[in-house]
Amino acid sequence: MSTHNLLIELFVEELPPKSLNKLGEAFASLLAEHLKAQGLAAADAAVTAFASPRRLAVHIGDVLMRAADRPVSNKLMPVSVGLDAAGNATPALLKRLAGLGLDVTAVAQLKRAPDGKNDALFYDSIAPGVVVAAGVQLALDHAMAKLPIPKVMSYQLADGWTSVHFVRPVHGLVALHGSEVVPIQVLGLNAGRATQGHRFEAGVNPVMLLSADSYAQQLREQGAVIASFAERRDEIARQLAAVAAQQGLQPIDDAALLDEVTALVERPNVLLGQFDAAFLAVPQECLILTMKVNQKYFPLLDKSARLTNQFLMVSNISPSDPGAVIGGNERVVRPRLADAQFFFDQDRKKSLASRLPDLDKVVYHNKLGSQGARVKRVQAIGNAIVSMLASQEEDGMAIPQLPELEASHPGLLGLWQAVQHAAALAKLDLLTDMVGEFPELQGVMGRYYAQHDGLGDDLAWAIEDHYKPRFAGDDLPRNRIGVVLALADKLETLIGLFGIGQLPTGDKDPYALRRHALGVIRLLMDKETTLPLDALLANAIAAYAGVFPSPQDKLAEFIADRLQGVLREQGYSAQEIASVIALKPQYLADVPKRLAAVRAFAALPEAEALAAANKRIRNILKKTELLSGAVYIGLLQADAEHALFRAINQLAPVVEACAAQGDYTGALTALAGVRAQVDRFFDEVMVMAEDEAIRHNRLKLLASLSSLMNRVADISAFSS
Repeated sequence: MSTHNLLIELFVEELPPKSLNKLGEAFASLLAEHLKAQGLAAADAAVTAFASPRRLAVHIGDVLMRAADRPVSNKLMPVSVGLDAAGNATPALLKRLAGLGLDVTAVAQLKRAPDGKNDALFYDSIAPGVVVAAGVQLALDHAMAKLPIPKVMSYQLADGWTSVHFVRPVHGLVALHGSEVVPIQVLGLNAGRATQGHRFEAGVNPVMLLSADSYAQQLREQGAVIASFAERRDEIARQLAAVAAQQGLQPIDDAALLDEVTALVERPNVLLGQFDAAFLAVPQECLILTMKVNQKYFPLLDKSARLTNQFLMVSNISPSDPGAVIGGNERVVRPRLADAQFFFDQDRKKSLASRLPDLDKVVYHNKLGSQGARVKRVQAIGNAIVSMLASQEEDGMAIPQLPELEASHPGLLGLWQAVQHAAALAKLDLLTDMVGEFPELQGVMGRYYAQHDGLGDDLAWAIEDHYKPRFAGDDLPRNRIGVVLALADKLETLIGLFGIGQLPTGDKDPYALRRHALGVIRLLMDKETTLPLDALLANAIAAYAGVFPSPQDKLAEFIADRLQGVLREQGYSAQEIASVIALKPQYLADVPKRLAAVRAFAALPEAEALAAANKRIRNILKKTELLSGAVYIGLLQADAEHALFRAINQLAPVVEACAAQGDYTGALTALAGVRAQVDRFFDEVMVMAEDEAIRHNRLKLLASLSSLMNRVADISAFSS
């Protein structure tokens, strides 16, 4: 059958820029998938999406004029219902056949086939393949219904009466199969070959498309439009780099801004503008944000990543003299920058500390109180963390309280004081005009205002960094104050919202609790913060004493789930992760070392046999009561028992010493030396002996072996 390439285009009013690329990709994929499902396009057919501010289009390769006929098997009913005892058709069967346009003569053509426990009657026929016009109409209707449109518009058609719904009003439909128009309709429009070019710069308008394959070229040459989102994005990036290089500068790297600007123009033209250098006295984060968010400009940075007073704009027109466009944009940006300067100047008239009482007037959550109450909880959790660090330094002593810190840990006393001070100030920039205008600057402005108040860089950086990490791959806090404060802040949020039942569900996570949990994991793992997780959660939950029942179990499970996701992204296998997580490791900084050890162990020739033995031992021990006490040598009878007992006693100090030093690879590798004794024990010894004392002694021997084998990870996970 003959094939031609297919083009479908919707010409619309300006589409939402932040969702344009997603709409374009969805429109193309939905339409193509439905055509493939109907047999009009091959499974590997080339699909090209086009999306510009005023159009959604798709080009699909090798679409058939008519799909191939296909066999269809219709299940009618169970044989016992369709045929009587004599094998004649029942009224129920005749009625079903009539519904298919068949009569009693079709009974002889029916096929019997098993269907579950009973036989059923089937009618096999050949369904004619769909023709391209009907198939494209079905595919377009399907795509229009399934597009990911968060909010649709209602508008009237030209008749003044009919209302239709779409993301934006549609004014044109193109459908070409090769060079022929496909007679389809959508939203009251009939398909044709005419589309519109650039609103101001098209050489020809309308553009009469010759064929599906000439679409992109004709729009570019006659309509002054780059229809492909990807090509337009690449062209903008190229122009940005070229114009910036002429000034010896570099444009800010912001993929989201580049996507948004790509969705705002059809023929990009990058121009250079500038503003009064006096505005550079305002923190560059403020200026960059206002230019990006409000004006869609690309600020220019010097080689030291400092903001300059120049910026790049992406225009949708290319006049011979761009002076008017540049001048207009420079006039528009000035009041934006002046607002930022005003906010900055006004905010500095009050110190951060003077704003502290106002936090009690700001509601954090109606079930968790004010921001002021929240700050007190963060301080309490920060106090607990510093006290735990002190107990770590004393090698496991009871957690000291503040008076003891002053005498025994003067260094940590300074950390405690700094954390308390930083926690008190960390949320105060939420009350400033600048953060009120640009919430994205929370933390950043707190750092600037703390420096202005003379609080020192360590404290200032901790105020900014306590929000970190904000996203995957973000930097971690720069100093110890920031690490403790960030950990306390995230734990306070997690515990509070878990405590009142505000858990994430499905893809909904309005309080970003998954991100907070990932932040806790990274702070404990990447910063090698040696705090046991369960004790940390218990001490942090104490800040909410009496407010709600402890959510520790649910929260620990939630963090463990996030940890497994992090480890999968790092390339560890499900087996490796399961073996380590099964032991519920308390020190997350040890987890990567344990995983490396597990990977090395799995490569040993003895690994499979030891893993199988470990699994067997655990199954035996599960079925018996937990026995306490040491193995009694006098009850060991067989030579294999004695050999295993000696091997365990020789191996135990080696494994424990390696584990204590964090040499988990050494600890697991050492287990290879006990394989022969384990194999011999199971070959020669009956564990469940009739004599109760001997049986219990052998179970204790296996329990000691199990404890040794699972010191680093549950190696039974590697048993096939």
